[in-house]
Amino acid sequence: MTKADIIERISSGTGLTKLETEAVVNGFISIVKDSLLDGERVDLRGFGSFGVQHRAARTARNPRTNQPVHVPATYVPFFKPSREFRKNVDRSITGRTDAE
Repeated sequence: MTKADIIERISSGTGLTKLETEAVVNGFISIVKDSLLDGERVDLRGFGSFGVQHRAARTARNPRTNQPVHVPATYVPFFKPSREFRKNVDRSITGRTDAE
């Protein structure tokens, strides 16, 4: 699913025009990006959380030459789905119910 597909579905479900819906979706994405750039965590109850994780510097190996390569420390964005969302996805794809 692409951003255009998301805009289409929201637009048809809410009655907003595609331009209005695109502005809302772009605004949401912008706020999440800006929050992560400021080091803030974004929690969406029942869906999951977005955050920034620190990855420490390490030494890796070049597989072609087997030489050690220094990998500097970085900060990377991540998404962690909520427990409820993970269970719903599992049930939907596997067809299992809670009783099984």
